[in-house]
Formats: sequence, structure tokens, C-alpha cells
Amino acid sequence: MTHKILIVDDNQAVLDALSLLLEIHDFSVVTATNPFDALQIVRYQRISLVIQDMNFTSDTTSGEEGKTLFYELREINPHLPIILITAWTELATAIELVKAGAADYLPKPWDDTKLLICINNLIELGHAKEIVATHNRHQQEREGTFKNADLAGLIFKSTAMERLITMALQVAKSDISALITGPNGSGKECIAHIIQKNSPLVSQSFIKVNAGALPQELIEAELFGAEAGAYTGITKQRIGRFEAADGGTLFLDEIGNLPLSGQMKLLRVLQTGEFERLGSTQTRKVNVRVISATNENLLLAIQQGRFREDLYYRLNVIELNVPALCDRQDDILALISYFLPHRELNIDTEQALKHYKWPGNVRELENACKRVAVLKPSGTLTVNDFALQPSINAHKDIKAEPTKQEIEDAIRAHQGVIAKVARKFGLSRQALYRRLQKMGIDY
Repeated sequence: MTHKILIVDDNQAVLDALSLLLEIHDFSVVTATNPFDALQIVRYQRISLVIQDMNFTSDTTSGEEGKTLFYELREINPHLPIILITAWTELATAIELVKAGAADYLPKPWDDTKLLICINNLIELGHAKEIVATHNRHQQEREGTFKNADLAGLIFKSTAMERLITMALQVAKSDISALITGPNGSGKECIAHIIQKNSPLVSQSFIKVNAGALPQELIEAELFGAEAGAYTGITKQRIGRFEAADGGTLFLDEIGNLPLSGQMKLLRVLQTGEFERLGSTQTRKVNVRVISATNENLLLAIQQGRFREDLYYRLNVIELNVPALCDRQDDILALISYFLPHRELNIDTEQALKHYKWPGNVRELENACKRVAVLKPSGTLTVNDFALQPSINAHKDIKAEPTKQEIEDAIRAHQGVIAKVARKFGLSRQALYRRLQKMGIDY
């Protein structure tokens, strides 16, 4: 991305000199000779940084014109980096503006190298401020969206989960069937709870059946009930889950494990609300909302003849796909903070845990945190404390700790731009600053 820099000065020689310097270093330049033009440019163009003089009238040296322009630019874009080019007589005013939020100031005549370093650092800083402001605005919007919703204790920060929850809340308002898909341990049951808790049926029964945990010969009796003597071992009448959920919601987990005979009966009850208990000829009628979930590829199961296509489309009026934890990295540290409150992780550990694949998803993460809480109840946590397999120390995305010489070489190569040095080593700027201080590196 080419950054566009606005230069504001009434001296054409200054505009020409700065334009040449910046264009040589691959910046796009736009100029203005007065505050009015400068404000119009910032309003209607995407400007990454402003370099402005403090005076724009030949007989003025107070710096008040520059001060006024600075505050007007701030009103248009509070995060726009501004460099003040100032004479010594205007130094006090420039320092005042720096304290008020101006990016920096440079005395006349300026040093080209220092100016370029300042520009690069401040563009990075301005970009970071925009990201933070966008995140805060997004957070406020999300809090407004979810303010009156019951999220069933779900912890998340990722955009992917936010979209999923927003859709789940929309589904909750209707009575249509929903199919929740995603890998084991990713939180499918929690999504089902969110739909139930925010639906008009919240005060009615919410019955859960895990089809994957029941022997196939008992699944039909579990769902539809059975009369005494309907099969070996049953000595009294049994009420099925559909009857128990009448007027409410039935959550069918691991629906892909339902045998074909049970699928046929399930399709019928979804279409008509009618069924018979095992061993009975009496037709019963219920009104039940069905939410189902699976970690299986049901389209593949249909191709293999293990799942009815008509049932699939009856269950899958709306599909809610829960991403694997490794596909929503922003949730990982939020979940760790929830499972291990008030515990500190060093920056390397944070990066390693974010890049670990978590094949067991949220369930694996929760178990890992419980293990850490028992085995290391205090102190800063490291990667090894989590004892994950395979070892995440060997993950290709985890970079080795840079040496003092490597950091010094990188600082020279990037002309002192700390953000670029930190990016080279896969560190945050705060983490790099800690290493600079620890190693005694002058930057």
C-alpha cells in the first residue's frame, strides 16, 4: 500500500524539497499552501500523515495559524498523524500541540533521515490507533446487538463467532428447524442453548438426546417411547423424548448416528407431528421444535446411503456452522483468560497457543487449562506448562528468540522503524521494547 502524505506550507521551495524527498522513498504526495485547501484534502482524500508548517502568512510568526489548523484536522480525523515543522520561535506552541496529541515536531531546517524515520513510525502508530478505534467501535456495536440476549455463557471475540451468534439469535425468533454443524468440542450444544434461551419457547421444555451415545437398538425407544414388553428388558411403559419435549424444543446431537429406521420415523414426526411408541398402534401427536447437530458430513452420508436426503433437507432449513477453534484464533486467549482468570502468559506462550491446532477444540483447551491450574497454581505460564501434544514448540510458525546482534542488524536495516523490526521477528512492539531494554540496545 502506498501511503499518501499531505504537506502544508506557503513556501513553494519547502513543498518542492519535501515532495522530492518523499517521492524518492515511494510515498504519494499532495500539497497545499493554505489551511483551507489542506482541510478539503483531508476531508475528501485518504491521507496517511500530514506535515504542516506553523505559519501561512508572511508577516506571522506566532504559530497560531498552525495551531488552529492542527485542531481542525483533529476534528476531521482524530487519529491522523501530524508532524509540525517549526522554527525555534514556535517551539513552545509545537510542544503544546504534541502534548495535545500531535504526532511529533521537527525544527527547521529538518534532518531528512530523522524525518523519514518519524514518518514511518507515525504511520504505523496511526494505523494501530485506527485498528483500536475500529475494534472499540465494533465492540460497542456488538454489545448493543447482544445486550439483551442470553448467550448461555459463551466466550468469544472472533468475527466468525460473532456472525454465527447473530444468525443464531435470528433463528431463535422463528420456529424453523436448524442444523448445527462443526467438529467435536467446538461448542455446538452451546449454540443450541442460545437458540433455546432466546426463543419464544424459553420457558418450555428443552430436551437433549445424544444419538451417538445410545445403542442403535435403543435410539427409537429413546425418541418415541415404548410400551411394556415392546422389547426384552422393558417391563413398564416408557415416555419418549418427543413426548417429553411437547410444546418445547428437542435437541438431537450426533444426528448422523440415527439408524435408517429411526430416520424414517423422525421424518414423519417432523412433517406431521405424529408417531407411535414402540409396541403400540396408537398414533400420538406433538408440537416440537427440533434443533439437530452433527460433526459428520451428512451429504457424504447421503451419497453412501447412510442418511435420508429428504430428512436432511427437513432438518437443514438453516445451517449454523461452528468453526474449529484453530480457525478463530481471537477466541483462544479469551477462553484461556476465562478458564485461568488472573494468570499471566508471556508473549511467546500467547503466540504459541494461538498457533496450536487444538484438534479437540474448546473441550481440549478447557481440559488443558484445568490441568495447568492444578499442576501450576501460581506464576507466569509458559508453553511447556500446557504439555500439549504434539509439541507446539516445534510449530513452524513459532520463531526462535532473536539474538542481540540480530536485533541490532534489523534496526539498522529498517532505519530504526520499531514496528518493522518487531514484525520481522514476529513480536509485538511491547515485547521488542522489553528485549531492547533487557539487552541494553540503544534505539
